[in-house]
Amino acid sequence: MAQKRDYYEVLEVAKTATADEIKKAYKKKAIQYHPDRNPGDKEAEEKFKEAAEAYSVLSDENKRARYDQFGFEGLNGPAGGNGFGGGGFGMDINDIFSAFGDIFGGGGGFGDFFGGRGRGGNGGGERKFRGSDVRIKVSLSLNEINSGVTKKFKVKKQVQCTHCHGTGAADGSAAETCPECHGTGRVIRQTQSIFGMMQSQTTCPRCGGEGKIIKNKCPFCGGEGVTAGEEIIEAQIPAGVAEGMQVVVEGKGNAGRHNGYPGSLLIIIGEQQHPELIRDENDLIYNLILSVPQAVLGDTVQIPTLDGSVKVKIEPGTQPGKMLRLRDKGMSILHTNRHGDLIVNISVYIPETLSKDEKQNFEKMRSSDNFTPSVSIKEKLKKKIRSCFE
Repeated sequence: MAQKRDYYEVLEVAKTATADEIKKAYKKKAIQYHPDRNPGDKEAEEKFKEAAEAYSVLSDENKRARYDQFGFEGLNGPAGGNGFGGGGFGMDINDIFSAFGDIFGGGGGFGDFFGGRGRGGNGGGERKFRGSDVRIKVSLSLNEINSGVTKKFKVKKQVQCTHCHGTGAADGSAAETCPECHGTGRVIRQTQSIFGMMQSQTTCPRCGGEGKIIKNKCPFCGGEGVTAGEEIIEAQIPAGVAEGMQVVVEGKGNAGRHNGYPGSLLIIIGEQQHPELIRDENDLIYNLILSVPQAVLGDTVQIPTLDGSVKVKIEPGTQPGKMLRLRDKGMSILHTNRHGDLIVNISVYIPETLSKDEKQNFEKMRSSDNFTPSVSIKEKLKKKIRSCFE
């Protein structure tokens, strides 16, 4: 199998290309390498598939973000599937017609545009319907996100009718060839123009491009081949996902009419707040509050992590605002074996009220030179504050 090319290179667009520019570039490639324009040309067919794979990723905001950050590795696993069950060189062209045929508008898809095959058909023009996608949202804890988790969902969706086995026909009766398009799924329209009589092909309005019609419809599904139902679906959520990301489970969406292609289950990721840790992309932040004696004298404290607590030594004279970085104690990084860091942000608690003895002790310290900030410390603090506003 040939080595994959960069998706932007395949569509000949810049990495800053807009969604419209990507769509326009893909349309151009699809026209250039369409199988009906290049019959028997295997190289053109592979380029057609390659362009479809590139478009399937770059036209999806989440997939494009993962690809831009991690390259092809960012598309591996359940969250990165391109919708065709493998690399572009292993795609089924019928799946491409089904997924992207409508990019040319008008409902006719690739078949009507070129006067060739219909979407998802077998080359004879018959059209197969694709079921719509089903979206659900799952709320995960940071621990689940960090380690990855397998979840089971009871999904309400359109399922294949068990009475007609998805055909839409009652009592096992067969669908009949459409008398208007004679089974091709397309009809010829003639129109008069200033250039003379013009012919065009369009989807058959009677059969919707299927090439067949059902006269004796199944009473349980009304001839659609699908009914309302539910399914228990198990999905693997990879480690390192984030709020708003989408995990795609192919073939687990709504069933397609008349034994068509099923849609996908789209699992939208939500994050639960951790009681002590704050997520910042791949890092975690913990706000540690020290008492004055701890900051002055130093101490050993327990810091919570997602794998249990760890002991951290606080040096004597620790200043408020200091940050400690615990390497590899942050979140799992998606599709890698690496982790972010845990950043400990240190604050010092100043009591608002003091006892008489405490006040006397602080009065004694007030006059001590050791408790008066030096000029160098003041300058350092000024620079730090100034940098916050630059």
